[in-house]
Amino acid sequence: MAETISGKPYKQVDDIRTFSEDVESSELVWHRDKYNREITILEGEDWMLQLDNRPAKKLEQGKIYKIPAMEFHRVIKGKGNLVIKIWEDK
Repeated sequence: MAETISGKPYKQVDDIRTFSEDVESSELVWHRDKYNREITILEGEDWMLQLDNRPAKKLEQGKIYKIPAMEFHRVIKGKGNLVIKIWEDK
């Protein structure tokens, strides 16, 4: 069952998160997460990830990206839907 997280620009089912190609770029804001995360890209073209004080990097399917806890970051919109799998250290 898909659920939209209140106030979030994505839908998430278990550990799979989907950003729609229709999401407004203005909704993809700088934020930080409570836990360390690793994500892998399942779908998406030309989407980017930018960590605080670093240049944005193009997200590649199958590659794992690490996002440290409490570090500001954002996703930059590309083409099509962006589908990611998330692992969190809780």
